[in-house]
Amino acid sequence: MKSKEFMGKDVFALDEKIGEVKELGIDPESWIITHLEIELEKDIAESVLGARKGGVRNMLAISALKEGVARWTDNGLHLKVSKDQLHMYLRPVVEA
Repeated sequence: MKSKEFMGKDVFALDEKIGEVKELGIDPESWIITHLEIELEKDIAESVLGARKGGVRNMLAISALKEGVARWTDNGLHLKVSKDQLHMYLRPVVEA
């Protein structure tokens, strides 16, 4: 899969859309993908993070993508975690 195929893909938690992939987070020393930057849906940002605005981006840890926890389909990334479990995989985006 090419990196551009990740961009703009929807992300689902137990078949509920939670956001869209916007960027890949890469460790510049090891060249390993460490996170997917996700723009969260407004209601998800509010219920999971307490944010009261849309356009909130968070970094989804690659550990959320391990086999058996996630799968890619034609319509996006499907995580086998509930909204209540998302906080374990999300981290705020830190701008350099």
